[in-house]
Amino acid sequence: MTVPTEADVRLATELVREAGSLAARMRREGIGDSIETKTSVSDLVTAADKAAEKAIVERLAAEHAGDGILGEEGSARESTTGRVWTIDPVDGTYNFVRGLDWWCSALALTDGDPADADSIVLGAVYSPAEDAVYVGGPELPTTRNGEPLEAMSDLPLSLGCLTTYLHPSKLGQPAGEAYIRVARGAASIRILGSGSMDLTAIAQGKLHLFCQHSVPDWDRLPGWGLVLGAGGATTQVEAGGVLWSLAGTPTAVADATRALA
Repeated sequence: MTVPTEADVRLATELVREAGSLAARMRREGIGDSIETKTSVSDLVTAADKAAEKAIVERLAAEHAGDGILGEEGSARESTTGRVWTIDPVDGTYNFVRGLDWWCSALALTDGDPADADSIVLGAVYSPAEDAVYVGGPELPTTRNGEPLEAMSDLPLSLGCLTTYLHPSKLGQPAGEAYIRVARGAASIRILGSGSMDLTAIAQGKLHLFCQHSVPDWDRLPGWGLVLGAGGATTQVEAGGVLWSLAGTPTAVADATRALA
């Protein structure tokens, strides 16, 4: 595991705050004509997503030209340092477009293979609705606006709240059957529409398990950093023909892993 420098933490904080503030301002000014559909009617992109990603990429190019970049909206650069910045300029774009507040700007810094949780240096998430920046990693206790979060209380899935998403088309298929095995063990379920925001809530002990399949790195890594920095656990499990990403209290993650097996 790599310990982040103070400069890394400061830069990540500034990048997500600037990106989220830009997106929020663009939404206030109107983005209706720029809304595009990607893979489905619920998978959207706007001019704000693209502008926020561009702002992050331009600053990284100026300050960390050797680091790699992977952005949800197509930005990509090979790393010459082993480090990669993975960017989700607006996570929860459907909520963003519909005027809901559960969205954020998020990024992660990794050093090594992103598939390895040990490669996470830090994750950073900015929630404009809260005006709150969350930063944390395996070697960086998670903070909210610079204040440390309380240590995560461990709970089993049977006493916890599951936050998740499953496209309705997967119900009745092997992936849907795997999902049901986990969901039936939870005390409660929420489907909120922004994985990184869900993971800020898990890091704060408000929710207890994230479980979703086929999660891209930009939706997974920022929040995983926060959960790990708060004392939680993360893993990935193959079940129902897809790869599930789990993050939450250590016992809830273990319970879900067994349910998926």
